[in-house]
Amino acid sequence: MREIVIDTETTGLDPAQGHRLVEVGCVELINRIPSGNTFHRYINPERDIPAEVVEIHGIDNARVKDEAVFSAIAEEFVAFLGDAPLVAHNALFDLGFINAELERAGRVPVRRDRLVDTLMLARRKHPGGSNRLDDLCVRYKIDNSRRTKHGALLDAELLAEVYVELIGARQTLLSLAEGTAARGERQRRTAAVRARPEPLAPQLRVEEAEAHREFVASLGENAIWRDYLAVGRDAS
Repeated sequence: MREIVIDTETTGLDPAQGHRLVEVGCVELINRIPSGNTFHRYINPERDIPAEVVEIHGIDNARVKDEAVFSAIAEEFVAFLGDAPLVAHNALFDLGFINAELERAGRVPVRRDRLVDTLMLARRKHPGGSNRLDDLCVRYKIDNSRRTKHGALLDAELLAEVYVELIGARQTLLSLAEGTAARGERQRRTAAVRARPEPLAPQLRVEEAEAHREFVASLGENAIWRDYLAVGRDAS
């Protein structure tokens, strides 16, 4: 199963007011495990970035003035997404900006039914608690010490870890790994139980039987072993 965890940074809060993407970061998951395949681009928004927004993500006009505009990376971006579900925190925010850029570039927008919103998952799983990405990292003991400012690729990497915790996939994978190890241990124990010593040589078996008869004879006439030997003779 292929999924894409995605995060964006923008020039503001509303694409309808002309705000644009300045960064996009994506992490590919295969069966809920990061594959190592990522997509990360800074984007020239073709407009100024307000100072108050720079304070949030640290991306200023100088950082992106020589970067490609979105239309120049649109084909590569769409190809990376493919038809995979898109996992995002407050997903409709990211989708609004992504679709505004895709439409501006003459591309087909992303359908809403492809979205997996980790903010909604977190609110259902932890009602009443704070469900910001940083708070979820603390809750699940995920190291977010590198996150001094927002950044699309770093946030997507952290969100990928949060996502597998929210849906219980990490515990499932650990259980499977432990189960495999346990099966291997049982197989080793079974092999140990089934291992048998080499059989006694014929001469040793005769000598062992003779020694046993001598031992029984020393027990006296009323020894219970004599009854056992009698039964054995009658059965043979």
